[in-house]
Amino acid sequence: MGQAMPPASAVILVVEDEPLQLMMAVDLVETAGFDVVEARSADEAVRILENRLDIRVVFTDIDMPGGVDGMKLAATIRDRWPPIELIIISGKQRLQPKDLPARGVFFSKPYKRDEVTKALQRFAS
Repeated sequence: MGQAMPPASAVILVVEDEPLQLMMAVDLVETAGFDVVEARSADEAVRILENRLDIRVVFTDIDMPGGVDGMKLAATIRDRWPPIELIIISGKQRLQPKDLPARGVFFSKPYKRDEVTKALQRFAS
């Protein structure tokens, strides 16, 4: 009875439409020691989630163009992929714990890198 080897590191999906913010978020996740997959919209994020089984955490901005913002994306993830953890960020909105999906955490932009890193480490362990 052999056990499957765990993946070398957890995979984090970063969803951000602003190129500079995306670059900074990807750098934060990579510096924390995780593999990163990038999406520039909620629709792209859903397509990625439909095709990958290794994503453990979604790190998403709320404010994105198109019909699906980060909150709708978070609700979709909680409904379709319940084990995936959620880190939600925004520079425009301030969320209270009651506004978040189950097990979701919220950070205001500009977020503190060490706080987000601790959340990633907690979720991905």
